[in-house]
Amino acid sequence: MYRTQTKNPYSMTMKRSLSLLFAAVLAVATQAHEGMWLLTKLKQVNEAEMQKLGFKLTAEDIYAINRSGIKDAVVRLGGGFCSGEMVSAEGLFLTNHHCGYDAIQGLSSVEHDYLTDGFWAMNREQELPAGFNVSFLQRIDDVTAQVLAELNDAMTEDERNAKVQEVGAKLRGEVKGNGMSADFKVMFEGNEFYLFVYKTYRDVRLVGTPPSAIGKFGGDTDNWMWPRHTGDFSMFRVYTGPDGEPADYDKANVPFKPAHHFPVSMQGVKEGDFAMVMGYPGSTDRFLSSHGVKLALDIEQPSRVKIRRAKLDIYDEFMKADNKVRIQYASKYASVSNYWKYFIGQQRGLKRLRVYDKKKAQEDELMAWVKANADRKAKYGDIVTLLERGYNERTKFEKANTYMQEAAFGSEAIILGFRMMGLKNQLATDPKDAAKVSAMVARVQAAADDFWKDYNPATDEKVTATMFRMMHTDVERDLQPTVMNTIEKKYKGNFEAWARAVFSTSMLTDRAKLDAFLAKPTLKALEKDLGFQASESCLNHYRNVLGPAVDASQADLDRGYRLMVAAMREMDPNKSWYPNANSTMRLTYGQVGSYVPGDGMFYKHVTTAAGILEKEDPTNDEFIVPARQLELLRKKDYGRYADENGDLIVCFISNNDITGGNSGSPVINGNGELIGIAFDGNWEAMSGDIAFEPALQRTISVDIRYVLWTIDTFAGAGHLVKEMTLVERKPVVVEEVKLEAAPVVPAPATPAKK
Repeated sequence: MYRTQTKNPYSMTMKRSLSLLFAAVLAVATQAHEGMWLLTKLKQVNEAEMQKLGFKLTAEDIYAINRSGIKDAVVRLGGGFCSGEMVSAEGLFLTNHHCGYDAIQGLSSVEHDYLTDGFWAMNREQELPAGFNVSFLQRIDDVTAQVLAELNDAMTEDERNAKVQEVGAKLRGEVKGNGMSADFKVMFEGNEFYLFVYKTYRDVRLVGTPPSAIGKFGGDTDNWMWPRHTGDFSMFRVYTGPDGEPADYDKANVPFKPAHHFPVSMQGVKEGDFAMVMGYPGSTDRFLSSHGVKLALDIEQPSRVKIRRAKLDIYDEFMKADNKVRIQYASKYASVSNYWKYFIGQQRGLKRLRVYDKKKAQEDELMAWVKANADRKAKYGDIVTLLERGYNERTKFEKANTYMQEAAFGSEAIILGFRMMGLKNQLATDPKDAAKVSAMVARVQAAADDFWKDYNPATDEKVTATMFRMMHTDVERDLQPTVMNTIEKKYKGNFEAWARAVFSTSMLTDRAKLDAFLAKPTLKALEKDLGFQASESCLNHYRNVLGPAVDASQADLDRGYRLMVAAMREMDPNKSWYPNANSTMRLTYGQVGSYVPGDGMFYKHVTTAAGILEKEDPTNDEFIVPARQLELLRKKDYGRYADENGDLIVCFISNNDITGGNSGSPVINGNGELIGIAFDGNWEAMSGDIAFEPALQRTISVDIRYVLWTIDTFAGAGHLVKEMTLVERKPVVVEEVKLEAAPVVPAPATPAKK
C-alpha cells in the first residue's frame, strides 16, 4: 500500500520534532467520535464535549430558530444526493467533483469536453445551467408527540405505518410558500418523528471544475483509500429571481444572498485539531441485527459486486472504443463503480472486524436484560422471534430481489419501458380521451429526451443480454420474470439472440421508432413491442411476486427493530443516542488525526503535492497529471497556499463519522471556518455504516488550500478566490533548536484483536 514519506526530523524546529515525537501516541489515543447528531440536540448532548475538543463557538452559533447560523451555509444538493457549502455572499458554493460529475457530464460533448479539460467561468455570463436544485434547511420540528397521539398498541404494524404516513403527509401539507417544502422523517426505527423544513432554489449554475485528472486523480485504484491525492471539488452558484426568491433559470436572475457563508481558513490543519462536518448523510444501518449482517454477507453484497463488475467491464469496453460513448457513460460508470468497490470493502470489513459476532453479543446482552424483569419481558420478549422470523422469510427472496434491482433494472431499455406504463394504462382504459393520452405522451417524450442524450444502444444491448443471462443462471427459476419463458422457448436460451431481436425492433432502443409511435400511439403497437414486453414482465414480476414476498416479512422486521431500539435506549438511558442517517442534516465532530491501519503500518494525517508526483504515470489514465499542473508542482509554485514548511497540502484525514450523502460536506475548524471538503471514507473502516470502528474510522477531505491553489494558480480563476472571505494565517515565530540526537519514537501499537 502506498505511503507518504515524512521529512527528516533532525532538521526541523523543536516544535516540529516534538509533534512527530507524539504523533504515534496521538494516533492511538485519538479515537474516532461516533455519532451523526441532530442539530436540535447539540446544546444538551454535545456542546460541552465539542468545546473540550477545541470548538470555540456555541450550539446556537450552529443552529438557532430566531437567527442565522452555520447551518445556513450548508447546502443540500437535489434531494440529498450530496452536500455543499456556501463560500461567498454572492451565492458561490463548493461541493465535490464527483457530486457535480453528472452535471459536468451533461454539459460536456466531444467538442466541449469539460470532464477531461475542466471548465472555468471567467465571468458570470459564462456560468452554465447545472440541471439540479439546492435546498437550505429552515428549521427542525420534533413532531413525535403529534404522531404518537394517533397510534395505539392494538394497531397492526401495517395499520401503524399507514397512520404514521397519514400524519406525516398532513404535517408536510401545512408547509407552504415559494420553494418551501418539508420532509417527514421516522427516527430510531419508528420511535421518534421529525419534520425538516426546507427552501429550495431551482437556478443553479456551474462555475468551475478542475479536469478529471485532478478531480478524479487515482480513479478506482485510490477510491476509498488513504493516502489520497485527489482534488475532489467543483464550484456552482445559486441564483434567484430579482426579488430574491426561488425562480426557474432566467438570464435576469441574480446571485443568491445566503444568510451565512463560510470564512475560509488559510491556517491549515495539525494533528489533534478540532474538526466538524455538517451535511446530509444518506443512510446508515447501525442498529442492524446479526441476522441482517449475515444476510448481507451471504447473499446481498456478493450478488451486487458480481453484477456490477460484469456491467463495468462492458461499459469499459465500449467507452474505450468510442470517445462519444466515453462521455455519455462517464457518470453511469462512476456511479456503478463507486458502490461496486464499496460493497467489496464492506464485506471485507464486516468479516475482518467480526461484526456479526459483536452484534450477536450485544443482542444476547440485551435479551438477558429483558428476561431479568417480567414487565420488560412482556414488552420486549418477542424481539428475537420477530427478527428471526422476518429474516428467515426475507432470505428466501433476497437473491432474486437483488438481481431484479441490479441486473434486470440494470438494462436502460427496461427502465425506459417503465416510463411508458402510464401511457399503456391510458390506452387500455380510455384511448379516446385525447387530452389524457397527450399528457402521457408528453411525459414519455420528456423522459426520452433525457434518456437519449446519454444512451448508446450497442452498449445497452450487451449489458441487457449479460444481465438477463446472469439472472437466469443465478436465481431460482420460479423467482424469475416470465420473459425468461420467451427466451428459453423462442430463442433456445440464447440471450444474445434475444437481445439482438429486441434491440433491432423495439421502439425503446430506436428514437425514430419511438417518435413515430408517440405521434400515433396504439395499445396494439405497444403490446407487440419486444422491449416493452420484457419491461412489463419485469415490472409485473417485481410488483406482484417479489414485492409482496419481501413485504410479507417487513411487518415482523419493522416491529422487531422498533422494540429492539426502544429496549436498547431503556437499558442504557445515560448513553447519548443518535438516529441512523436518513438524508437529514447532521453534525459530526472529532479531530484531525493519523491512524494505524494494520500491523506494522502508520498513516500520517496529511498528504502533499509530492505524492502527486510520486504517483504520476502518463501510461495510466487514473494517474495522469495535466502538463500545467506537472510544471507548477515540479517548480513548487505554491505561493500563498503553501503551509509553514513550504509544502502544498492536498488532503487530510479526521475521525469524523460520515457516509454517502456527506460527499461535498464542509469540514469546519473550531472557529467555524472552512478547512476542507469531505469526499471519502477509508478502506479499513468500510463496515462503518453498520458498525462504527473507533480505532479505524477516518474521513478523507481535500484541503481547502489545495482547492484555492487549483482555482487560482492552476486555472487562473483568481477572481473566484477574491470573492471568498479568507482568514489569513497568523505568522508564528519559532526559534530553531538543533537536536544533538534524534529521539526514539515508539512504533504505533497494533490494535488489539477483537
